[in-house]
Amino acid sequence: VQLQASGGGLVQTGDSLRLSCAASGRSFSGYVTSWFRQAPEKQRELVAGITSGGTTKYADSVEDQFTVSRHNAKNTVYLEMNSLKPEDTAVYYCAASQSPRVLHSTRLYEYWGQGTLVTVSS
Repeated sequence: VQLQASGGGLVQTGDSLRLSCAASGRSFSGYVTSWFRQAPEKQRELVAGITSGGTTKYADSVEDQFTVSRHNAKNTVYLEMNSLKPEDTAVYYCAASQSPRVLHSTRLYEYWGQGTLVTVSS
């Protein structure tokens, strides 16, 4: 499975963005797919994830602000980000795992996209 993340950019505080993670090579409808982010000089952290059955999980910091969804027919997972703040600035990565549930550890994801930069100006 190859993952391609896209949709990042430079926005202002309060704006919205939608990130996309498109899979190729094979269907990843049976995979958990998650979004991680890594800010400068910080560890990569889980932002949100969605199981093959549609169960979602969010970091406390983005609950009610971000929404993760998947469109299996398009082999794509989305991250809708609203009310963006400067602290949301990071490189956002999508990752996929054959695990049945969303995992926090980056080591447990077999496939990674290349990352897309989100910059939120104040």
